[in-house]
Amino acid sequence: MNNGIWTVMAFTMRNKLRSKTFIIMTIVLAVLLVVVGNLPNLLSKLGSDEATKVGYVAGQQADIIEGLRVYYAKQGDESGVSLVSMTSEEAAKSSVEEDDLDGYLIFKDHAEAGFPEATYNSENAFGTGTHQSLFTALQTVKNDLVVKDLGLDEAQRKMLETPVSLMPVKVSFTDEKGRTEEEQATAIGLIYVLLIMLFMAVMITGQLIATEITAEKSSRVMEILVTSVSPLKQMFGKIIGTFLVGALQIAVLIGAFLVNLLLPQNKNALLDMGIRLDTIDPSLIVFAVFFYLTGFFLYSTLFAAVGSIVSRTEDLGQSVLPITMLTIVGFYIALFGLSQPDHILIVICSYIPFFAPFIMFLRIGLSEPATWEIAVSIGILLATIFAIGWISAKIYRVGVLMYGKRPSMKEIVKAMRAYRV
Repeated sequence: MNNGIWTVMAFTMRNKLRSKTFIIMTIVLAVLLVVVGNLPNLLSKLGSDEATKVGYVAGQQADIIEGLRVYYAKQGDESGVSLVSMTSEEAAKSSVEEDDLDGYLIFKDHAEAGFPEATYNSENAFGTGTHQSLFTALQTVKNDLVVKDLGLDEAQRKMLETPVSLMPVKVSFTDEKGRTEEEQATAIGLIYVLLIMLFMAVMITGQLIATEITAEKSSRVMEILVTSVSPLKQMFGKIIGTFLVGALQIAVLIGAFLVNLLLPQNKNALLDMGIRLDTIDPSLIVFAVFFYLTGFFLYSTLFAAVGSIVSRTEDLGQSVLPITMLTIVGFYIALFGLSQPDHILIVICSYIPFFAPFIMFLRIGLSEPATWEIAVSIGILLATIFAIGWISAKIYRVGVLMYGKRPSMKEIVKAMRAYRV
């Protein structure tokens, strides 16, 4: 029947959309993404407004303590540090134990450096930004004392204190302007999120296709289906139907995420973190959609072929393991490439069709592959999809009616030669 593929596709979509598991999973993921979308604003509000109380022993390094007071007074409420005088180190330690202090400073003379060594003692010395704040403050105090001892005028003092300006910019060999550090960080974050989405889409939908085919075969429903719709139309109907359902689910999830991420309070929080969504190259989104489509159809045809030769659902996990490993390897190579997108391993893997949806997309987003490199990678990928689709169709056609133990590759090839697709 000419409309068989559309019948299977509509049937697959209807079953998936009516599934309680699918609906609950979509709602749960949407809620999680709403939380993640509001995370920048939540993080900015979770910080404690109470100043960190840092103690010091009275009488120790009075000039440095006074310099610290002046430094934090200039910072105002944003400093987040309050200095508290203590009678002794033992008293300061006791106050930390009783949570009256967050930590305390101890100074030790260091004649060679001309400035005492400072130790910050705290229960969470390595888990907060107080250490870095005190380091910056002490460095400023030291500079002030040096300037005072040298007798420098205001102009010389300003020249000494003005930091060197060095802005990292990723060089571009095209007509486009090079990326700043913030733009590169935004691109890396986007690539990371899209890679995870592609990996999850391929794994989840591929497993769904294989599981559904194996379940129909094990319950003997497949024998009824093949009398109404040809195996070939069944396979592509299930793949396209599952793809449309998955695309709908992703659209809902992305919509929920973006709506919350672009709320005024979250947008301002992102700007404070140096993340600018307006710097994202629109072509990167186009490539993301393209590689999602190609990656999905490449792996879904493989999952469908494997699902068709398995008679029991309990044997499916072992059968699809090689495909799962290919997906995982491609994903982890891409994660490695986030820090080294021009590494020779990344360049080579971008031409391997099973890894190209991850790796070439990564290179396009973070480096500047030549146009011919992108074209060659896409050409190899598309040719592989057509070849795998043709082979998978032949395997599916003979596999859905082969019961008993899992057939060997020799038996599959022999059966395939008896059919024409």
